[in-house]
Amino acid sequence: MDIATTPRPLEGLPAWTRDEFEAQLRDKGRSYHIHHPFNVRMNAGGCTPDELRCWVANRFYYQVCIPRKDAAILANMPDRAHRRLWVERILDHDGYGDFEGSASGGLEAWIRLGEAVGIARDDLLSLQGVVPAVRFACDAYVNFAAKAPWQEAVCSSLTEMFAPQIHKDRLATWPTHYPWINADGLGYFRKRIPLAGRDVEHGLRVTLDHFTTRAEQHRALDILQFKLDVLWTMLDAIEKACQ
Repeated sequence: MDIATTPRPLEGLPAWTRDEFEAQLRDKGRSYHIHHPFNVRMNAGGCTPDELRCWVANRFYYQVCIPRKDAAILANMPDRAHRRLWVERILDHDGYGDFEGSASGGLEAWIRLGEAVGIARDDLLSLQGVVPAVRFACDAYVNFAAKAPWQEAVCSSLTEMFAPQIHKDRLATWPTHYPWINADGLGYFRKRIPLAGRDVEHGLRVTLDHFTTRAEQHRALDILQFKLDVLWTMLDAIEKACQ
């Protein structure tokens, strides 16, 4: 996967203001995978237990890649102040301390989700349920984060702007549609809602500060679209794997 760019006659066009640029970034939410048919069906109660297990197992590979992606961005950050903020993302997912309670991290929370839908811990960790297209999409994202300028990699993380609603939807619908899933397994979704807001604040500030010409701002939109495409492609692959 690569970042697609659409030729645009940008010469002489003034940069958007910060508010206008932020509005353009947020408008990309129309392409967020919350609108993917599989996600819509899942939240409407239309998935079988096997389909939910397929989704959880494949999405786990994305969870595995998140701290790797963040570590790659961290390695390219020359500024200590930014690194001190960014390192929190790695701990959020990998956990810290005794790995209990709030210190357990997102990966552990996702493993509990897997167990709640009927996937044994060792089976989830083996990644044996991950289909090639999901692996390819996630690896492409990690590769981009490692090679791109760190500000561009930070911009790609701004899909977090749209994440709280998708987590809220799952918390609102899954207990009704899938009562066989232990409610304790939904902890990942609860935890990510406030953390996404914190992460967006930092990522948005970096993006608004760095992309200051109209051409650069369009580059940022293309980067964000690339990340949205990664997430959409994953669901395309998962939906096909469930057939």
